[in-house]
Amino acid sequence: MATRLGEKYSKDIMSSMTKAFGYKNVMQVPKISKIVVHVTLGEATQNIKVLEAAEKELASITGQKALVTKSKKAIAGFKLKQNVPLGCKVTLRGDRMYEFLDRLISLALPRIRDFRGISTKSFDGRGNFSFGLKEQYIFPEIDYDKVETVHGLDVTICTSAKTDEESRALLKEFGVPFRR
Repeated sequence: MATRLGEKYSKDIMSSMTKAFGYKNVMQVPKISKIVVHVTLGEATQNIKVLEAAEKELASITGQKALVTKSKKAIAGFKLKQNVPLGCKVTLRGDRMYEFLDRLISLALPRIRDFRGISTKSFDGRGNFSFGLKEQYIFPEIDYDKVETVHGLDVTICTSAKTDEESRALLKEFGVPFRR
């Protein structure tokens, strides 16, 4: 079962990227390798139920079980002990990755109030792109009445592009709404 964006990549995006950047081989065309969705909750150190709720919400948004992330070292200034659950993350690949990207672009981002596009300043120099969302209930899977705490989530799109310019062009072809 191929996804809509997966088919769009193989039919349209590969040929347009080859023309734009002059690739000599199909394997040189950059592609999205994975998408990581991450939630960090500082209040999870006092109340573990907040983390459990975030874990369920992240699983319903992405369609995959979330992995709990723990603190790596103790930081006394933040009253943080080592190995304490702080958040959760999901790494998406393949069809689930394309499905999530499609829902993010076509359903979730247009639901943000006063949305003018995503800033292009968050590329890391190696073709990866990260951005944050302030509320989790912009996704249609989340029932607004059942949300206990409003928290944001970070989305990182990892590509095989060598430069930010190639990555930006690839994500534009997929339909990511960048700010002008």
